[in-house]
Amino acid sequence: MPRRDVLAAVSESLVGRTSSLPHRYVPPPSARRAQLTWLAIWACRSDRTFSLAADRRIAGNGDHRMFNLHNEWLFPSVALVCALIGAGFDVHSRRIPNFITLPGILLGLLLHLAFGGWKQLALAALAGLICGVLFLIFWLAGGMGAGDVKLITAVAAIAGMPLVPWLLILTALAGGVMALGLALWRGRLKDTIRNVGAIALHHRIEGLTPHPQLNLANARTLRLPYALAVAAGTATTLFLTAFQR
Repeated sequence: MPRRDVLAAVSESLVGRTSSLPHRYVPPPSARRAQLTWLAIWACRSDRTFSLAADRRIAGNGDHRMFNLHNEWLFPSVALVCALIGAGFDVHSRRIPNFITLPGILLGLLLHLAFGGWKQLALAALAGLICGVLFLIFWLAGGMGAGDVKLITAVAAIAGMPLVPWLLILTALAGGVMALGLALWRGRLKDTIRNVGAIALHHRIEGLTPHPQLNLANARTLRLPYALAVAAGTATTLFLTAFQR
């Protein structure tokens, strides 16, 4: 039998079988009950999935709000306490002891680890490193004590990375205002302005080498307990974060 005839016969048999079926298939009651059961199970699973996703979103939002609360109140408040203690020692004895700064750094790291995990711990360490390195430059230039460097490192490690820009800017502004006020109070404003120009010219030529006369070792120069500026900058940072809330 030729191949064309075989294909034609198979096609006719299939068409005949298809035409013999009813136009609308109605499943038996047992099959319909099975379909409804599977639809109910699928709906329950979908609702459960959606509810679990919503619960996760709510929990995530709650954790985010809790961390923002710590970032706005707890961390800068503890940083302010550390800065105030350091300022008290700096005013009284013109030195900031290590038993204030080193435990302060450790406390800041532990606080961020407890409330934010390892990532937040790393950011807190980075915050302390940034502020410490910036103040270290001034210490190398002879314009700041080592205790001030360690104090700003501790305060930044406690305050956290999001507050570092505010902390640095406000501390620098507070230090400038306090230095100007001290020069006015001592009646040495003109000398202070002249000395600032001489120091700038010296470091432009000599780099970070301290000025031979205008440095902290010279008792005749005006010396500001810079921990006061750190405390003022930290207090202003706390006030601004609370005000923005």
